[in-house]
Amino acid sequence: MTSILEPAKDGGARSAADTAPGGRGPTRHLRVAVIGTGFSGLGTAVKLLQNGIDDFLVFERADEVGGTWRDNDYPGSACDVMSHLYSFSFARNPNWKSTFAKRDELYDYLRDVADRFGVRPHIRFGHELIAARWDGAERHWRVETSQGDYTAQFLVTGTGYLSEPSVPDIKGLGDFEGKIFHSSNWDHDHDLKGRRVAVIGTGASAIQFVPKIQPEVAHLDLYQRTPAWIGPKSDKPNSALHTKMLRSLPGYQGFRRNFNKWGREVLAFAWARPKVAGKVQKMASDHLKKSVPDEALRAKLTPDYVVACKRLLFSNTWYPAIQQPNVDLVTDGIQEVRAKSVLGRDGVEREIDTIILGTGFAATDRPVARRIFGRDGVQLREAWKDGMSAHRGTTVAGFPNLFMLLGPNTALGHSSQTVMIEAQIGYVLDALKQIEKRGLSSVEVRPEAQEAYNKTLDGRIEGSVWTDCQSWYQDANGRNSSIWPTYTWRFRAGTKRFDLSEYQLASQVRTGTQVPQ
Repeated sequence: MTSILEPAKDGGARSAADTAPGGRGPTRHLRVAVIGTGFSGLGTAVKLLQNGIDDFLVFERADEVGGTWRDNDYPGSACDVMSHLYSFSFARNPNWKSTFAKRDELYDYLRDVADRFGVRPHIRFGHELIAARWDGAERHWRVETSQGDYTAQFLVTGTGYLSEPSVPDIKGLGDFEGKIFHSSNWDHDHDLKGRRVAVIGTGASAIQFVPKIQPEVAHLDLYQRTPAWIGPKSDKPNSALHTKMLRSLPGYQGFRRNFNKWGREVLAFAWARPKVAGKVQKMASDHLKKSVPDEALRAKLTPDYVVACKRLLFSNTWYPAIQQPNVDLVTDGIQEVRAKSVLGRDGVEREIDTIILGTGFAATDRPVARRIFGRDGVQLREAWKDGMSAHRGTTVAGFPNLFMLLGPNTALGHSSQTVMIEAQIGYVLDALKQIEKRGLSSVEVRPEAQEAYNKTLDGRIEGSVWTDCQSWYQDANGRNSSIWPTYTWRFRAGTKRFDLSEYQLASQVRTGTQVPQ
């Protein structure tokens, strides 16, 4: 069996400026250490520079920037949010080729942001985070990477929730003798032409890559646990006139972005009210009925939960692809994987030579939580043993000077994650400004403030579409620790100012002495 998860590439080098005499660490002290170079990490780096803060480094385990858009290069990979909104407001791109950007465009965009804003000198590629430990005596973080150690007053994680593939616990999966890989680690050297392929999972990735590989494979067994609501995707190439307006008409691109951003807030209203959401569900139901004439197949593809309880998907090619003669939709589950086949719970053994896992990511059991240790050495994962929680999706009680971008309850079911990311970056920057102004050494959210905040979130989730089914939004205890359950303007308003009254403060008057405030 080949490896499911390939190791990260080590394409970086440790700068001589980071190395202490003799080449030994810990070496360099930073004001800010940033983890990851996806939208979150790059956006943070850009805004730090624009605010006159250059004493920072961004640690990236791979050999290039891009985060999820670097890694997810499977066939058909694309975004389902309008390009003008799924990008930075401070780094607009008038050259998008279509309504919804494809993966290569987004990858190029992020690399351009790194170049255009001068971020690359601050990036350390090939530096995987091994552990970050809070030093209570020195009031800073000790950051251990695969290529050396650092210290930093502030730690900002930009690892997101779609960074670590989720591998299903299926009997015999490790005994399979053919090729197996996860969609986020696509093996482009493995030619699928003429292959007998099993795809496990029918979520956001699968509905994109299955239509691309279906014409190539000899046969495709598609294992579906639960169907998704899928709407038509209104994607079209940008015309020459539209592109010209984006490039030369003042305010036009900003108008298009804001129109889409505010228009999407209507969905937040609907998702909070299942009866209203039913009207959106009719759109997806009509799309299914129009696309799949066979009643028996249509029944298998019809969800038994209200729209948006699980992520609402968009595709014009999924339904046609899975109705082709070389595709079988299997809905009875998998009993076990054997050396050269999959035995279904329907008793049928299906011969295959390739398995592709379209099984998503570890969204509520984030690997980064195993590598961060806060006050008194408590591991973040241990602090979250009863479920992830944070204050304003960004700070966590017991973890001073830690800021998590796209932390708990920041995932969106109706708009663009870049809206949340930019709001959080602004929150972090205001924190840094206030900390410097007050001469503080650390801030730590008060447990009661975090508890009250999450109680309000739970109240908003109650009675919404997200309580109608079990989904990846929920943790092992059944709490929805992923979704932001209301309008993005509410999140932006709540993170506009870093409210020091919600935090425990400490000022450093001399080395080793902290005075609580």
